[in-house]
Amino acid sequence: MPDPAADPIRALAAPRRREILRLLDAGERSAGTLHRALSDVTFGAVSQHLRVLQQAGLVKVRAEGRARLYRVVPEAIAPHRRWLSALWNDALYALKLAAELEEGRRGPRARARRRRRP
Repeated sequence: MPDPAADPIRALAAPRRREILRLLDAGERSAGTLHRALSDVTFGAVSQHLRVLQQAGLVKVRAEGRARLYRVVPEAIAPHRRWLSALWNDALYALKLAAELEEGRRGPRARARRRRRP
């Protein structure tokens, strides 16, 4: 029976792993850099997500001194790129919409009052 962790579709099912892939799409990064970009996730969780992505063949790791640098495997992502791009675009649109709705809910900004000189 094949290892479910080696299945790219299962690996991509987790939103956090898709976010890690989006960050890696911009270039090679260390687990520490990814952890700092994902402030609401523990370093251990980032490491586990990276392990699943690596087992699925979606990312590769290389050692540079004590650091481990992760990068996307373009040929492994290629069959899924359109779907991932649509997800990322949808997420950006949802964030923009939420920000605009929040701004509208707050109403216009109050103007600073100038003191009149006597």
